[in-house]
Amino acid sequence: MALLGYARVSTNQQNLDIQIKKLIVAGVENSPDFLFTDKASGKNDDRGGLKLLLTKARKGDAILISKLDRLGRNTRDMINSIEELDSRGIAVRFLDDGISTEGAMGKMVVTILAAVAQAERARILERTNEGRKAAMEAGVKFGRMRTTNREAVLADLDTGMAKTKVAEKHGISRQQVYKILKATEQDSQMKE
Repeated sequence: MALLGYARVSTNQQNLDIQIKKLIVAGVENSPDFLFTDKASGKNDDRGGLKLLLTKARKGDAILISKLDRLGRNTRDMINSIEELDSRGIAVRFLDDGISTEGAMGKMVVTILAAVAQAERARILERTNEGRKAAMEAGVKFGRMRTTNREAVLADLDTGMAKTKVAEKHGISRQQVYKILKATEQDSQMKE
């Protein structure tokens, strides 16, 4: 069983030293083979140190992290990582939080965290659906925007109809009318 450590700060201006010292004091060897770090936001899915740690960790290993929030950007990400590690037989210990996934209590912690993540996903879906429903009631149209019949717009402009009236007739903005005119001019120049 190897003790592996992970430390992360969100920006290059922040310092990893405090987290690294805690990990070393807790028994992690001060070596790139055992200590993995990232200077990246938790929102960044491309964290090289974490990816390398997840690749190197083996069944029976324990990963030490100073705090729960150093692992992921939100509850769901952290729980997904913890569940993946647990399924591979790898324990996770959060030093400052006093949480460990080892033993019977650890299994309970993983189960509770998974339930929290599932509830969070359900709440997000519920809020999204409520927002969508409210938007529809307010008249917001969903789906693909309709396409403008460019030739019809140009035909109306050729009759001398004002750009504002053309826009109103076709349900587009005056800016869109000007874009159609500009595109037509560019097409003509390219053909010459």
